[in-house]
Amino acid sequence: MKKIIPSYVRVPLLFAIVLGAMEYFIDSGEQPAFIKFPMVGLFLVVFLFLLIAIEIVVSAVDNVTYHLLTEEQKKQLKEAQEIPFTEGKFYQGLMKKLTRSKEIEEEHDVLLDHDYDGIKELDNVLPPWWVNLFYITILFAFVYMIRFHVIGDYTQEEEFQTEMEIARAEIEKYKLTAPDLMDKDKVTLLTDAASLAQGKAIYDAKCIACHKADGGGSIGPNLTDTHWILGGGIKEVFNTIMEGGREGKGMISWKTEIKPSDIQKVSSYILSLQGTNPPDAKAPEGEIWVDESTPKAETVTDSTAITVEVK
Repeated sequence: MKKIIPSYVRVPLLFAIVLGAMEYFIDSGEQPAFIKFPMVGLFLVVFLFLLIAIEIVVSAVDNVTYHLLTEEQKKQLKEAQEIPFTEGKFYQGLMKKLTRSKEIEEEHDVLLDHDYDGIKELDNVLPPWWVNLFYITILFAFVYMIRFHVIGDYTQEEEFQTEMEIARAEIEKYKLTAPDLMDKDKVTLLTDAASLAQGKAIYDAKCIACHKADGGGSIGPNLTDTHWILGGGIKEVFNTIMEGGREGKGMISWKTEIKPSDIQKVSSYILSLQGTNPPDAKAPEGEIWVDESTPKAETVTDSTAITVEVK
C-alpha cells in the first residue's frame, strides 16, 4: 500500500478527509469551522503535525530495518517490491472472491459441450457481488411493496408535500436572520436617523434624476403629496421600487441594483418627505392613498345635528 500511495499523497489525502468530515459534522454557519472555532483549527494543526511525524518515524524504522537485513533478504525484499500490484497475492485473492472465476488449469470443470466453429463455452458462475446485489433488490422490493402497497404508509404526493412544508419552514426561519431577504410582507417603516440617512444617500444616488432632490417630482411623480399611483404605504412603496412601476411607462425595477434591506431604507426616507411641500412641486398624480390597516373613523350625530368624527 505504501508503494501504491506515496507519503506526499497519503498525508494530504488523510488531512483533507479529516478536514472535510469536521466541516460536515460541525455547524459553523457561513464560516469554516476552523475559523469560527479556534480549537478546531488547533486540532487540525496538531493532527497534521502527527501525520508528518508518523511518516518520518515509519520511514526511519524502515531504513534501520533494511540495513539489518542480510544480502539474501534484501534481494528477496527487492523482488517482492517489484511485483506489480495486480499480480500480488492480496489483489489476486480479492478478485477471486469477487468473481469466483476458475483458473485456466481448472476450466475443464466448467467447459460445456457447445462448440461454435471451434469456440467453446464456459459455464462460469455469476460474480458473488452481483448475485448478492440482486438478492438485496428483491428484498428491497418486497419491503417496499408491503410498506407502501399493503400497509399504505404514505404516497409520493404526501411525501412531496411534507418535504415542501419543511423547505418552506426552513426558508422562513432563514429569512428571520437575513435582512437582505426583505420582502413586501416583512418590510416595516424605519424611523431612526441612521436608517433614514442611509436611505437619503441611496435616494440622492438613484432617484434625484426623476423625482428631484426635494422629492417634488420631475419625470417621475411628486413624492411629497398624498396622491399615489401604486399606493403610499411602506409595503406599497417598497414593492414599487423592488418590482418597478406600471409596465411600459413606470419606474424600472431596482432589485438587481439595490439590495432589499437598502430598498427598505430608501422607501422609509421617501415616506419621511410626506407633507414637506417643496417649491415648484409637480401636480398630484394618482389618487389619495388611505391605509386600509388603520382604524376607520366612525360618524355619530348628537341631538343638535352637529357631526362629530370620533377616531
